[in-house]
Amino acid sequence: MRIFVYGSLRRKQGNSHWMTNAQLLGQHSVADYQLYSLGHYPGAVPGKGTVHGEVYRVDAATMAELDELRTKAGEYARHLIQTPYGSAWMYVYQRPVDGLPLIESGDWLDKDQY
Repeated sequence: MRIFVYGSLRRKQGNSHWMTNAQLLGQHSVADYQLYSLGHYPGAVPGKGTVHGEVYRVDAATMAELDELRTKAGEYARHLIQTPYGSAWMYVYQRPVDGLPLIESGDWLDKDQY
């Protein structure tokens, strides 16, 4: 299975260690989403924008660990998206974003600008 990551799971980011057993397939950008800063990590929600990230191939055990990390408290839900590498899961933020900083570039690596 594949997963699109756009924040702290990306290479050289705070939670990238969760991707140790994953195979990087390449870069990808997802249209019709906006990226918000939640502090130490971002949340993507449907909207007028583009979110930039990476697509990985992961095994079932890694996916289960990521689900535990991301969906346990209902903060995110997995949505299936299309990428040049095939369909991939993307974690979409489920809580209100009112008052949160919008990352206009859609790239978490630009977070220091916000």
